[in-house]
Amino acid sequence: MIRDLTWLDFAYLVYAARWTVALTALAFVGGGLLGLLIALLRLAPFAPARWLALGYIQMIQGTPLLAQLFVFYFGFPIFGYQVTPWIAATAAFSIYASAFLAEIWRGCMQAIARTQWEASAALGLSFLEQLHHIIMPQAIRIAIPPTVGFLVQLVKNTSLAAVIGFIELTREAQITTAATFRPFTVYGIAALLYFCICFPLSELSQRLERRLRVAR
Repeated sequence: MIRDLTWLDFAYLVYAARWTVALTALAFVGGGLLGLLIALLRLAPFAPARWLALGYIQMIQGTPLLAQLFVFYFGFPIFGYQVTPWIAATAAFSIYASAFLAEIWRGCMQAIARTQWEASAALGLSFLEQLHHIIMPQAIRIAIPPTVGFLVQLVKNTSLAAVIGFIELTREAQITTAATFRPFTVYGIAALLYFCICFPLSELSQRLERRLRVAR
């Protein structure tokens, strides 16, 4: 039975938006930690480590995120491991984020002049010491815009979790639309909520860029 759209439906959408934020945060933290490791392997002086990291990145970037979600949610139960939508979504988005963040951060670190690497090596610093004391402090300034840009994309990509029954903003919008048959209004509100999540991230990025530019 079709019913009217009420303020309670708007409250449900806002309530569901917090799960979008939570999933994004978990995926970004998990993907960031794994991505940093992959980025370091891409820069390692040990060739097999670079090949392994490159193969991982190409495999993840070369397959659809939706397929990765299906592998975790529908694939593991075939082998007797039941996976909840939360675990499947968090794992899939973390792995997805790690491949892209690894390439972003690897590119930012390689953007530092080669003479910086050579000078730090001449001082007797190890590879990890070079990264910690010389390269990363400079690379952070370069990494802020692309990292925040990817984070905004990650927020919007969490809508794919709706296909495995994860109740986030898009899934709640689907449920509300089915009950009220007001797709234009409901999805318009959902789009506005996505904007309210993403716009502050872009503003924060610009402030950080200005602050680091002044500090430099």
